[in-house]
Amino acid sequence: MELAHSLLLNEEAFNQLGEVQKAEFIFEWLRHLEKLLLATSRNDVREKQKTLVEQLLSLLNSSPGPPTRKLLAQNLAILYSIGDTFSVYETIDKCNDLIRSKDDSPSYLPTKLAAVVCLGSLYKKLGRILANAFTDTVGNILKAMKSAEVSATEEYHENILCDCAFWS
Repeated sequence: MELAHSLLLNEEAFNQLGEVQKAEFIFEWLRHLEKLLLATSRNDVREKQKTLVEQLLSLLNSSPGPPTRKLLAQNLAILYSIGDTFSVYETIDKCNDLIRSKDDSPSYLPTKLAAVVCLGSLYKKLGRILANAFTDTVGNILKAMKSAEVSATEEYHENILCDCAFWS
């Protein structure tokens, strides 16, 4: 797991692992990344920010579990608070697109929940910088919850409400 202790995801080592080991590797990398981001200089973070944002956003589509999505969200928020905020609106748009997706299958639920948690963490950490996009985001989440009322199970509601509680 020492290979997971770098600012960027070691994709070469990651691709050599099995599915269970990949999940552990990602979790370990995200745990270490949180500490590393806070200890790294702004210039170093900004230098690698584009690649790091791409790597973190690619994890959104991997159906992360609750602990992983929380770490993912925290790391994105820390990254944008330390580095440049130039691409934060693209990240918000990506999360909103994931929430707006018409796919209501149980296998897609962790992806939508990860997007909700990421948005919550970004708005919590960056606040007024993101005020322009807030109403759109809230509207998307409300629409997703309304469609969930019609077509989904109680578990879906509980998961969304638990992840929305992260916002408060």
